[in-house]
Amino acid sequence: MTISMYQASVPLFRTLLGALSNVLDKGAAFCEAKKIDPSVLINGRLSPDMFPLSRQVQIATDMAKGGVARLAGVEVPTWPDTEATFDELTSRIAKTIAFIDGFKPAQIDGSEDRKIVLKMRGEDVSFTGQRYLIGFVIPNVGFHCTTAYNILRHNGVDVGKRDFLGDY
Repeated sequence: MTISMYQASVPLFRTLLGALSNVLDKGAAFCEAKKIDPSVLINGRLSPDMFPLSRQVQIATDMAKGGVARLAGVEVPTWPDTEATFDELTSRIAKTIAFIDGFKPAQIDGSEDRKIVLKMRGEDVSFTGQRYLIGFVIPNVGFHCTTAYNILRHNGVDVGKRDFLGDY
């Protein structure tokens, strides 16, 4: 049995983003219990040259919504990157999940050979739909969800592998 482009995208992104939302909830609870200003974690980084937690969440959600939209051949919605609280970040995730859940398998299946062109560092980069999903979108969503998790874990939030994996 083969896996479809829809099956390889929407359910996976829903799981990763849902788990990220739950991890953020634990971060918020940690701040409340320890009397820590939440902005400390929201602006937290693993390294000075890496993006903070808030930007990791924004990129993960942008990659998921953009990936699904491009595979379906529809306009990618743009959202301002202004989230500064745990509630705003989890709301963005919920909005992203609602957006990707609005697609039917028929809109995405068969997009393996769709030409997708992105502007990256001033250059056009071309992908087939399958290469775009497998080689670009999935690794990016995974990377930014992992980095957000790691920022919280590094700062003492009690999260583990099961929290990261989410519902499967």
